[in-house]
Amino acid sequence: MNRTLLAWYDRHHRELPWRVSPGASAQGLRPDPYHIWLSEVMLQQTTVQAVKPYFAKFLGLWPTVADLAAAPTEDVMAAWAGLGYYARARNLKKCAEAVASEHGGVFPDTEEGLRSLPGIGDYTSAAVAAIAFNRPSAVMDGNVERVISRLYAIDAPLPGSKPEMKRRVAELTPQDRPGDFAQAMMDLGATICTPKRPACALCPLNDRCLALAEHDPERFPVKAAKKEKPVRFGAAFVAVNPDGAILLRRRVESGLLGGMTEVPTTAWTARLDGGQTIEHAPFPARWESCGTIVHVFTHFELRLSVFRAVTAEVGFPDPGWWEPVTNLHAQALPTVMKKVIAQAIPRAFEPHPS
Repeated sequence: MNRTLLAWYDRHHRELPWRVSPGASAQGLRPDPYHIWLSEVMLQQTTVQAVKPYFAKFLGLWPTVADLAAAPTEDVMAAWAGLGYYARARNLKKCAEAVASEHGGVFPDTEEGLRSLPGIGDYTSAAVAAIAFNRPSAVMDGNVERVISRLYAIDAPLPGSKPEMKRRVAELTPQDRPGDFAQAMMDLGATICTPKRPACALCPLNDRCLALAEHDPERFPVKAAKKEKPVRFGAAFVAVNPDGAILLRRRVESGLLGGMTEVPTTAWTARLDGGQTIEHAPFPARWESCGTIVHVFTHFELRLSVFRAVTAEVGFPDPGWWEPVTNLHAQALPTVMKKVIAQAIPRAFEPHPS
């Protein structure tokens, strides 16, 4: 089965900026572990199309892991802004620092060594070991889970079925081209064995797929019933000074959106509501309601009442700073904060004449 899949991959692999193609690999070109690690961290919970420009941006700013390790954390967070799941960015920086300071700028080449680095878990260690170092590691992301669950018609729901799936992947992974096999499984899931309307007629493994034999591939992988997301409420306050600058501050390093930049908000969390009215403003001003924005996090939905005020303040606020609207694009603003600012100042993120 793995030979059939590898032959398909040789002909139909995706061209990705971090990938060494089968042809290039056959000519002796080897993947850059930094590129593989960076792309794998970015790809968690994110699409390939969303990651491509961020990957290019990071390599342009920090061509090596040593460059990333030496970069100011604020710059890394700002470059990551918009990609979401911001703990990944904090762990990315910590991991780069560990590789640079403890490993001489060279990534460990085994699953165990990679797993010892900050922010690298079972999936990323297996993926980097297989793809960057051609170790026979069982790599299992969402695409691979879908392929394996359909091939073997695994009825047990996720996440409980993951150990069986990983065992199946380990059995299939070849010794000689484990990196290409891992990428072939990912490509098959991304392009053929898709969640809806899989192109089973084009699948190189269709004659061995038990789910197809049962005429119901879309039933797999079986997932446990989703819990309804709780809704949390809070308020956000966009203050504009006479120079047209916006009051920003930095969130604490730990927790949700840790280390990112925000406008003042009330103390909402994933578990608790924050204040929702003008009475909770950070300072007295002529606050005006600008409506509400909705942002969906992984585990909850957030609804923020947005208020705006033009203040007479031009000095340095504590805590925080006044940022010109023309420089907002360079700040580490998560998507939820961009929504807030755009709600209060509709043209804030439009290109400005230089």
